[in-house]
Order: sequence, then structure tokens, then C-alpha cells
Amino acid sequence: MSTEIRVPQLPESVADATLVTWHKQPGDPIRRDENLADLETDKVVLEVPAPANGVVSEIRVPSGTVVTSGQILAVIEEGAAASTAAPRPAAAPQTAPAAASVSAASATSPAPGAGSAAKTAAPTKAAATNVPAEGAREAGKLSPSVRRLVEENHLDPAAIPGSGRDGRLTKADVVGYLDKKPAAAVAVAPAAAAAPAAAAAVPSPAARAPGRPPVTGARAEQRVPMTRLRARIAQRLIEAQSTQALLTTFNEVDLTATQELRARYKERFEKERGVKLGFMSFFVKASIAALKRFPVLNASVDGNDIIYHEYYDIGVAVSTDRGLVVPIVRDADSKDFAALEKEIADYARQAREGSLAIEDLTGGTFTITNGGVFGSLMSTPIVNAPQSAILGMHKVQERPMVMNGQIVVRPMMYLAVTYDHRIIDGREAVQFLVAIKEALEDPGRMLLGI
Repeated sequence: MSTEIRVPQLPESVADATLVTWHKQPGDPIRRDENLADLETDKVVLEVPAPANGVVSEIRVPSGTVVTSGQILAVIEEGAAASTAAPRPAAAPQTAPAAASVSAASATSPAPGAGSAAKTAAPTKAAATNVPAEGAREAGKLSPSVRRLVEENHLDPAAIPGSGRDGRLTKADVVGYLDKKPAAAVAVAPAAAAAPAAAAAVPSPAARAPGRPPVTGARAEQRVPMTRLRARIAQRLIEAQSTQALLTTFNEVDLTATQELRARYKERFEKERGVKLGFMSFFVKASIAALKRFPVLNASVDGNDIIYHEYYDIGVAVSTDRGLVVPIVRDADSKDFAALEKEIADYARQAREGSLAIEDLTGGTFTITNGGVFGSLMSTPIVNAPQSAILGMHKVQERPMVMNGQIVVRPMMYLAVTYDHRIIDGREAVQFLVAIKEALEDPGRMLLGI
């Protein structure tokens, strides 16, 4: 019996998706619930599972196509077995762009990754990846980002030890496994094919302008389209800066008391609550206390109206290989330190694995971003519209400070809050940041609610 595979129902906020990867080709056997393809939306990557056991008989949409809810993607024959005698039908055409070498004569500006096109060009995926023995980890249960790494490098997922929940394979596991393997030879056939054309485009020494140094080595470029997530991030950032009157104010916080409290209880906390005590929960708690005092920073603009949110859905920015995502901690004011740490850690793991749901990224009344994990000392974060403010954390650095007439060394962090000046006055923004500073410098106040 033939079964049509259709695009799942997309959320109301998502109009369409891009089919980025086929994991099966015509003639391949497939098991029930095994992932057939990956769909990339503006926010997350969705999997298309097979509804039954069978064989893929037809692929109707090539990779790179924009699809909508209910559109037919493929057809499978339920209960059929893969035929080894019959020739396999040709695979669906791939529309993903290939890296193109550009000669020195036609290049207008150097690319950030110049000279590394051979390393960054995506290798052609095999029609079928290595399938582990029965009882081993199944490729269909891998997250999209992990599966892509496994398939591109032709790895056996069963041979890689997993560190995720229930032994699940994570992207870090695959990257670590690749780092330990000897570097594989890079295919050079495309580069070799392009060499004559590139050589012909390079002018002879006699034709070069006098005094100009000779061109040595490859000067390759490649043009690739933005992913949907990157394009959406770019669009939202431009919208925020063009529709809001953004202004940033700064302060600095002495984290001595917070560090001492964390050091005093972190082992007992982890033992009794089952999660490590980090710094993010302190900043979430301090932000909520400040938002309660200055509710306009938890508000948003709708036309000529200001919407004051009487709940606190805090977005925590997470950097991934695909771009920045902001999962939302719902009703953060009702959660204790342990619940906050667990939820933030789970979101960070899911973001890196590419397994966040669209619902995890929707909404939010205030955002916290931490550039300090990359070494940033100071920045001006951009508001996550339609929110009206964002808190920027930065690197903790020991600096000499004057305390009671004495020079002492303190662990200091610069804080930044960017806000929409249309509805938030400078006085409120500055006092909001001072309230966060005071809460972190005396964390006992957060525990007592004063």
C-alpha cells in the first residue's frame, strides 16, 4: 500500500519551511518513526518521521525547496522490502549551492574564509549511511545536527560513546570523536577541475601592472545562502533597530558576595538538588526583582498602546552553530534556583542538539544574554522585539577597586541594559540596572524578598 508523506502541520506563526536534508532516497528501506527528512523553519529544525515500515518509492520535493503544511514530500510502499536486483532510481536533485572558486581577476573583496573553501565545502552525502547492528544506537533517533555530522563524515553512530541523557549522542560527542581520528584526505577533484579556468583567468607576469606583487596561492571565494534561522535573525535585528528608539546604559557589579555564596553551598546544592549552582539563576532572580520594581521594562508596545505583562517569561540567549536562539523560561518568578538552573541547562542542551520546539522559543517578556562566555568585557545588546529591554552580562574580571579608602582586588562585571526609549525613560533604565547591581552585591536580599 502506498502512503504519502506530507509536511506536518506548521504552527500559526510559521508560514513555510525549507526542506534541507533527505535522509533516505528512492529504494531505501525505512522503519516506522525513523526520520525521513529535516525541515528548517525560521526558529527550529523539524523532523519528518515515517508513519510505517516500508521502502521509499518516490521523492517529490528536492532538497532546498520551500514547502508548506500538508504538501506531499514523498511516497513510501508499506511493508515492501528493498530490492537488491533492481537498479535504484536516481536520487532527487540537490539544490544546495556548491562552493565556487573565483579567480583573482574577478574577486572584488576577500572572503572571511579565503583559502579554506576546500575544507568548508559540504561533502556529497552518501545515499545510505552506515547502519549499526541491531540493539545499537539508531541513526533515526539522532538530533538533526548530530545526524548531519554523522552522515557527512560517514560515521557509525554506534561506535561513538554518547554523553547525553540515556546515552544519547550529542554534537559534542561527534566533534570529539572526529578530533581523535586522523584527518581524512580532502577531495580535490572539483578544485582540480576548476584549476585550468582559474589559471587562465590569472594574468601573466608580463601583463601585471608594474610594481604590483605577484599573486601567489589560491584566492578562492564561495557564495552560500543564509540559513532560514540566520536570515530571520538578520531580519529581526534590523526591525528592532528601525522600529525602536534603542539606548544602552551601563554599570558594574562586584560579584564577591555572589561568588562566596555560590562557593559555600555549590557542593551541597548539587548533591541535594541534582543540578549545579551556576550564576545564571542569580541574574534571573535579580532581574525579576528589578522588573517588579520597574514594570515598564517588562512591557511591550502594540501600536499606540503599552502592554504591561504581569508575568515574567525570561528569555535566555543561547549561541549555537546555526545562530543565536532564545528559549523562554516561563513564569520564572515562581521557580527556585534549582528549577531555574535545570531548565536553563536543558534548554542549552536542546539548543545545541537542534531539538528545541517552536513553543520553547515563542513569547518572552525580557531577555538576558551573556557575552562573557566568549570573553566580552562590554557590549550593547539589541532588544529582542517586541520586548522593550535586554540585559547584557559580560566577563568576570578581577580589577583593583577602591573600598573604604583602600585598594582591593574584586571580581567585577560590566552590566548593560538596552531599552526602548519610546516607553522607558533613562531614569527608569538606570535605576533598574542599579537594582540588579544591588541584588547581586547582596544576594541575601533575593532570598528574603527585600
